[in-house]
Amino acid sequence: MTLHEGESEKSYVVTGLALPVALERRLEALGILEGTAITVLRKKPRGAMVISVRGARFAIGRQIAENITVIGKEAR
Repeated sequence: MTLHEGESEKSYVVTGLALPVALERRLEALGILEGTAITVLRKKPRGAMVISVRGARFAIGRQIAENITVIGKEAR
């Protein structure tokens, strides 16, 4: 499933990134890489979402979230 399909207040683990290289490197610099735990804090109506990664909060857009594949933390 993609991160965009995730629900608010649920935790997931990143299984892959399918983004342009520059954007993928930027997310990796922020700590979002394969195996990282992500918590969806809030989903906005227009597709943006607020996530928590390693204690930091980030807002990401729908197009980015649709290209991050995740699995439910409890399904791991």
